Amino acid sequence: MRSTRMVTWNGCAMNIVDWIRYRAIPWYTSLGLTSRTVTLEVAGRKTGMPVRVSLSRTQYSGNAYLVSLAGESSWVRNVRASGGRAAILSERREEVLLTEVTGGIKPSILHAYVQERAFTHSGAQSARHFFGLGPNPTVRDMEGIADRYVVFEIAPRG
Repeated sequence: MRSTRMVTWNGCAMNIVDWIRYRAIPWYTSLGLTSRTVTLEVAGRKTGMPVRVSLSRTQYSGNAYLVSLAGESSWVRNVRASGGRAAILSERREEVLLTEVTGGIKPSILHAYVQERAFTHSGAQSARHFFGLGPNPTVRDMEGIADRYVVFEIAPRG
């Protein structure tokens, strides 16, 4: 059950849970105090206003990636609408281009994701909670579920 207590932020009223999720946590992760969790800023597809969300960045084969654990989430639709143009906030602002990953290496990237600790979950917790797998999944396990998740490669925009 969601909290009904309302707060106001920049003239916008929202409940306390949404304020924590969409304002406080992205602000905190943008400070660069967490090693893996960053804040993604992308233009909203309807308003064009900046939208911020905290996400765990993962490394695979020398490249950085963002994984949408909720599949076709709002931030994914915003990234697609912006042509992949976004910013990563983690101690500093980095303008990036996000390119969607399909097939091929996606299961390996998902496997790398669960091998690292996120802001609030260990790899084993992530495997169970987000992917519905046991604590030590294999790349082959990820092959069977990879189509449920959206993955973007992060590249500097220059």
